[in-house]
Amino acid sequence: MARFPAIPNRFDGEGLTRRRALLSGGAALAFPLASARAAPPMPAVAVDFDVPRDACDCHVHLIGNRTVFPMAADRVYTPPEASASELLALQDRLHFGRVVLIQPSFYGTDNAAMLDGLRRLGRERARGVAVVDPAMPAGALDALKAAGTAGIRLNLETAGQTDPAIARARLHAAVAICAPRGWHIQIYARASVIGALANDLSDIPVPLVFDHFGGVQAAHGTAQTGFETLLALVTAGKAYVKISAPYRATTAAAPYADIMPFAQAIVAANRERVLWGSDWPHTDAAKVPGRSPTSISPDLPIDDGLVLNQLPAWVPNPEIRRKILVHNPARLYGF
Repeated sequence: MARFPAIPNRFDGEGLTRRRALLSGGAALAFPLASARAAPPMPAVAVDFDVPRDACDCHVHLIGNRTVFPMAADRVYTPPEASASELLALQDRLHFGRVVLIQPSFYGTDNAAMLDGLRRLGRERARGVAVVDPAMPAGALDALKAAGTAGIRLNLETAGQTDPAIARARLHAAVAICAPRGWHIQIYARASVIGALANDLSDIPVPLVFDHFGGVQAAHGTAQTGFETLLALVTAGKAYVKISAPYRATTAAAPYADIMPFAQAIVAANRERVLWGSDWPHTDAAKVPGRSPTSISPDLPIDDGLVLNQLPAWVPNPEIRRKILVHNPARLYGF
């Protein structure tokens, strides 16, 4: 079986560097190597609306102790730890009952930390999205499914991969893995890549899920290349979109007012194909002068309570919010 084409280890941090300055109040961007364990960010702002029972955070990462769960040698960055118990504390503060663990780039295709999290959290609460090599034996893939994996992720953006040919090859290799297992394909790519793959994506026979507003940048407006393709896929019921991590799409400070038109357009396209995710613990893959890929990259100081409180502004109807927070995740992830 063919392997996914290699992705170079690079990341276009322009824009995210500007956002980091806004988030940190203009603090210096040089971070020392951390020697003590840094706790992941927790909400300071209380949730100010009624979150429905069994609401699902569809995008978080667990990050284990590096002596127990070593990271890939060719990783782009090294984040601090974020444990299952800390995730449960976040869930409690946000009033969420379910969660989806997303395999992060720095673990490569070693899904051990994600699987450990699934065991700790339990099948009633958690599902996972893995990263795999197409050469992985069928038995290993089936074991991932048995453990609670619901799909696989193609992460192009963290590596700075914008070549549609590479994305196309990886997409079709993923179909061969997902189709017989009832899995979806989750894609993290910028909007221009999605636009370039419009014909391929419309023909994919498994559900698609796009991370973080489909990789848009708010500064380019809703007419930017790729957003129309995203909306067409959502309208047709071919794809879900996570209205997640608005801070990765904006150049504005919280509460990210320039994201609202994108959220509203996605919901208007098809309320049955919208998901919400926090992106906790808000890892930072951007290149920073003086920080190597093996130095600790501090988490971005995002307040998940404040971010979640934008949902009623984006989606005033509580029944549509219930679809986004409960019914759509339950359908996709099999809760």
